[in-house]
Amino acid sequence: MTDPEVYTHGHHESVLRSHRWRTAENSAAFVLAHLTPAARVLDVGCGPGTITADLARRVPDGSVLGIDRSAAVVEAARSEHAAANLTFRAGDVYALNLEDASFDVVYAHQLLQHLTRPVDAIVEMRRVLRPGGLLAVRDADYGGFLWAPADPVLDRWNDAYHRLARLNGAEPDAGRHLPGWVRAAGFVALEVTSSTWTYASAAERRWWGGLWAERVTESDLARQLLEHALCDGAELEAFAAAFTRWAASPDGIFIVPNVEVAARR
Repeated sequence: MTDPEVYTHGHHESVLRSHRWRTAENSAAFVLAHLTPAARVLDVGCGPGTITADLARRVPDGSVLGIDRSAAVVEAARSEHAAANLTFRAGDVYALNLEDASFDVVYAHQLLQHLTRPVDAIVEMRRVLRPGGLLAVRDADYGGFLWAPADPVLDRWNDAYHRLARLNGAEPDAGRHLPGWVRAAGFVALEVTSSTWTYASAAERRWWGGLWAERVTESDLARQLLEHALCDGAELEAFAAAFTRWAASPDGIFIVPNVEVAARR
């Protein structure tokens, strides 16, 4: 990403903790059937690399390159994941500095929702795909988040998140826009699916509620909410308390819907 791109979440440990939880099974299942042992795969916006490393294990005779804007995150991914067919590099989604038609699969997970120019990013991904190659993109949709028990404080949190993301030029409801963005980038035949992350067990609630309680008080998200005067400190503390309260409820459930688009060049 290039200026004026702003990453709404930032790279606080509470953010990276959620990214490290992601695997090919829980975040790229719609891609796996399309992989061949010798495939060349590009993971754009790879973050700490857990999905990237999983993909590398599935193409033992191929290669996987993970690219992320943050050099620090890329360095951490390199230190945590090592394989002969796996490489990480800092890069710009709008200018990948890669040859035309050089990858069999280009994958981007929870990236497009943070961009000011998602269609331009997909056009650049299309450029590096070989003819017949697969684009695979997946994004959540904050407008479709579901949780129980109901809590008006969590409603306010979701509204504040929407307002901040859009001030940053991003689209928090990206999931529902993915098919249109992919078509606008020049793809014709799309396979559109959806899947969810569901947090309901006591352990899942502690994990999800805990990382969001941290994120709304300690991360770049919290800083930006304060800087834009979208919230004050007391409201951020109320958001954290609401997530803690939700996590403690035996009836608690939180569902994150994700839309997936697979398209051939």
